[in-house]
Amino acid sequence: MHSHFSNDPSKKNGFGDLMQSMNEFFHEKPMRGMLQSIDDFFTSASNPFNSFPVDFKENDDYYLITAELPGVKKEQINLEVFPNFVTITVINMELYSEENTKSQVIKRKQTMNRSSRTIPFPSVVNEKNVKASYKDGLLQIKVEKQSGKRISID
Repeated sequence: MHSHFSNDPSKKNGFGDLMQSMNEFFHEKPMRGMLQSIDDFFTSASNPFNSFPVDFKENDDYYLITAELPGVKKEQINLEVFPNFVTITVINMELYSEENTKSQVIKRKQTMNRSSRTIPFPSVVNEKNVKASYKDGLLQIKVEKQSGKRISID
């Protein structure tokens, strides 16, 4: 009687074959490219608008927030101040068009990158008393602290 099972170690088992096939599948060029694209999407550090460094300092009367935004124009910055936090948003829009020799547009591409940072305040601030300046890639936001009303005790 002849057995279908082999004790020959040179032959692989079914599970090992399956694992090897899957491993080969995920390392083939098209699949590896797709997986790499997904990884790149989530870990895109090459985009300067993805994130930006922010420094937060507290003084007796105000908070000072400094954001480093090299290469960003003032018009690309949007500030929103609330009693508990400030949000800095940078929007970069690029319009690219290619024309042929007859000045006809043959290719047009528009991209928009948006990056935003929200900085919480340790205590409530007066959002109406905020000053912001932007010079040489440095955004400075000065936010006055909310002063409590002093009450005399009877």
